[in-house]
Amino acid sequence: MKQTKSTIVTLHLILMIGFGILHCTGTKNPLNKLSGTYTDVEPYPYGKAFGKRTFTFEKDKWTLDFTLSLDPMGNLKVFSFRTFGNYKMLGESKIIPTAMDAIFYEDKKFLTVHTDNKDLLNAFRFSDCNLVLGQEKDISETGCSGWKSVSICNEDHDIVMMNEKGDIHFGERPLDNDMCSSEKRPIRLTPPVSKVDK
Repeated sequence: MKQTKSTIVTLHLILMIGFGILHCTGTKNPLNKLSGTYTDVEPYPYGKAFGKRTFTFEKDKWTLDFTLSLDPMGNLKVFSFRTFGNYKMLGESKIIPTAMDAIFYEDKKFLTVHTDNKDLLNAFRFSDCNLVLGQEKDISETGCSGWKSVSICNEDHDIVMMNEKGDIHFGERPLDNDMCSSEKRPIRLTPPVSKVDK
C-alpha cells in the first residue's frame, strides 16, 4: 500500500514538472507562436535620444527595424539599423520569472545614416564605416561601431516577456550593445512594443 502511494506521488510530481516545462517552453506559451508586427507606441528613450523599434515575427523567423532620432517625433533621424534571422525561446528566465530567455540570430546586419553632421558621426563612431547618407549598407562582414560582424557575433541573448495586454517586453540593451553570449543577457526589461496588425 505504501509503495502504491509512493508511486502515485512520484507520478504526480512528474506530471507537475512536465506541465511546468510545457508552460514555460511548450507550444502553449504564446511567446513560442509569435506572429505579426510589433512596434513602439511611443518613442523609447535612449539617453537624450529616442528610438523606435519594429519587430516582425513569422513562424520561427524575426526581423528588427530600429531608428534612432534626436527628437521624440522622429524628425531628426540619426541612423537606422535592420537585422533578421531565426529565433528560439529557451525557457523561463532565472532573473525575471515572468520572462523567458531567448536567442535571436542575426543572419545579416544593415545600417543607414540619416545625417551628415560630423560631430554626430564621430560620436557614434560611424566615420570609419564608409557609410553614404541615406543609403543602406550591409555591415554583416565588416561590422560598424557597436555592431560586430556576423562572423564574430550573429546572435543576441535576450529576455522576452508578454504582458496581460499581449504587448511584448524585450531586454534592456547594455551601453556597449554586446549581447553576444548568455553572460551578456539583460537583467531589466524595456517598455513594451504593441501589435499593430491585431
